[in-house]
Amino acid sequence: MSGTERVGVDTGGTFTDLVWLDGEGGLQAWKLLSTPDDPGRAVLDGLERAPTVTTVVHGSTVATNALLERRGARTALVTTSGFADVLAIGRQNRPDLYALVPVKPPPLVPRQWRFEVAERISAVGEVNVLLAVESLTPLLESLAAERIESVAVCLLFSFLYPEHERLIGRAIQSHWEQQVGPESDIHISLSSEILPEFREYERTSTTVINAYVAPLMARYLSRLERALAPRLLTVMQSNGGVIKAGTAGRQAARTVLSGPAGGVVGAQYVAEPAGFRQIITFDMGGTSTDVALCPDRLPLTSEGEIGDMPLRLPMIDIHTVGAGGGSLARLDPGGALHVGPQSAGADPGPACYGRQAPTALQATVTDANLVLNRLHRDHFLGGALPLDEAAARTAVAQLADSLGSGSVEEAAWDVIQVANANMERAIRRISVERGHDPRDFTLVAFGGAGPLHACELAASMQIPRVFVPTLPGVLSALGMLAAAPTRDYSQTVMAPLAANQDALDARLHDVLSGLEQRAAADMVEQGYNADELLIQSSLDIRYVGQSFELTVPFSRSDGPAAVLEAFHQAHQQRYGYARRQAAVEVVHARVAVEAPISPPPLPRAALGPADASEVRLGEAEVWFAGGPQRTSLYQRETLRPGNILPGPAVIFQYDTTTVVPPRWQASVDELSNLLVQRD
Repeated sequence: MSGTERVGVDTGGTFTDLVWLDGEGGLQAWKLLSTPDDPGRAVLDGLERAPTVTTVVHGSTVATNALLERRGARTALVTTSGFADVLAIGRQNRPDLYALVPVKPPPLVPRQWRFEVAERISAVGEVNVLLAVESLTPLLESLAAERIESVAVCLLFSFLYPEHERLIGRAIQSHWEQQVGPESDIHISLSSEILPEFREYERTSTTVINAYVAPLMARYLSRLERALAPRLLTVMQSNGGVIKAGTAGRQAARTVLSGPAGGVVGAQYVAEPAGFRQIITFDMGGTSTDVALCPDRLPLTSEGEIGDMPLRLPMIDIHTVGAGGGSLARLDPGGALHVGPQSAGADPGPACYGRQAPTALQATVTDANLVLNRLHRDHFLGGALPLDEAAARTAVAQLADSLGSGSVEEAAWDVIQVANANMERAIRRISVERGHDPRDFTLVAFGGAGPLHACELAASMQIPRVFVPTLPGVLSALGMLAAAPTRDYSQTVMAPLAANQDALDARLHDVLSGLEQRAAADMVEQGYNADELLIQSSLDIRYVGQSFELTVPFSRSDGPAAVLEAFHQAHQQRYGYARRQAAVEVVHARVAVEAPISPPPLPRAALGPADASEVRLGEAEVWFAGGPQRTSLYQRETLRPGNILPGPAVIFQYDTTTVVPPRWQASVDELSNLLVQRD
């Protein structure tokens, strides 16, 4: 599939971003305010600028918002007798260690909608209690009476014997069509299809999450698909791959990190040709900041969480904090300054957008940057959205009065420092706390606000350089154009692993073969060429007795000794030690299948002169640590490869603004990226 046929669309909390290729092969970008009441409206409005595309790759926040705001479908849970309370019991984790009366969020499914059925599968997959289909009649009648929209079916050990779940699913569908009618659909999520793995709580939680958001996602995608016709609609997954809209509607839980995943894919796509394979991605948008550490590969995990609920589907390992351009600054009852996680969002947005009520102005990070002259009122979104300096100063001045600080600028600087501290903790969590030295990485800054803050974060974390791509404000949308169609499959195996084995466990090979055949068949069914598919396998491995495992890449040519050594090295990297004499076991087998695409080209140009003084716009007083300094101003579109810009400098462009502090300098590489380093 050619990049010229597609448009990447990232729907965020504040802006909806679009990236596509024009007829001459150049990348075009467009940002417009999101429409939270109907995200598809902003998508359709933006696509008026790209009328020739045939495929839309969409990063959606519908599933994420439904979970965080607890406004999903009316969902029921069907489980084995005696296990209806597994969602409420959970793992007994304390979200707040020092809370005297800890409060857990209520389960997505209330107790009256959690149903038990008489059946039982043993831990080795044998049928101890056979399911009697006729015993389901009261359950089926209750689902109709309670106007249930979606059902999660999660039976004990169903990943070993899924037939009981399938019987229940067919019975629910048949009864619904007879009693309610085929025109009214009910969504059914089977854990043996969503997550065929052990750990009952995590499997139940993941299946319930999918059931909770699937009806909303399916309705949204169905409406959008009809409005886009005849264009094809595909959706970004949390794992960095793309799936068809129909699959995304049925397995909506796979899309909860849709937009942020596009950013990580995009960052890797633009940084690798520039020579940077070890990167930390820093995506600061309007409502949140997403960071990920990529040690020469996408950092995939299957141990994610959303809203304090486990979601055990493959996803890019992204850490999110509530610090964005629209994050609200406030004082707590003790007088301490906080920034976020509450956000002004797209409506009304920061005070400088001119949409907040004049009598109730609230300062945000964007307002603080404007007060400090890091943003310019006439250079925001290319001048399409002039910023209201007076409103920003008024909002920050009110905060300054509450803080008792000396000036509006000092209060604005305090807001920036608190926001930076929040984001620094996020970067530290994915790097230092996991055994990685930030000095070995390059910070890739993107999102509408990322390049504003990146250099100061890099300095505090001792990251040697900041990489700002050509279209940083819409990089998530660009990443969707670089993402390949991908599907993931997994299965619990519990097979021993020892170096003296002649070969890996036969059952493990059988499971991998089955997963690979299913992966290829599903992709062929969706129209992809079987000969072009790339199928990769991996194993989740642990020391016997451990509670969690590490994922190790696997090839059929690998013997037990090679797999074992790869696991020991991964354990040493993650935890600082390896127990080479301990017993080891394979817990899960995983298979990922990918169809090839042609990503958008990244044109190179020869390096020219270093001097950029001829294109300098002028100077302004911009605040940095220590106070205001005379700062050079540039328009990025006028810069050429080879240009070197000594700091302090502010570089404007349509989708973001880059701040180069004193004693730093920026240079333009052959791909027109900005590389900012200490002078």
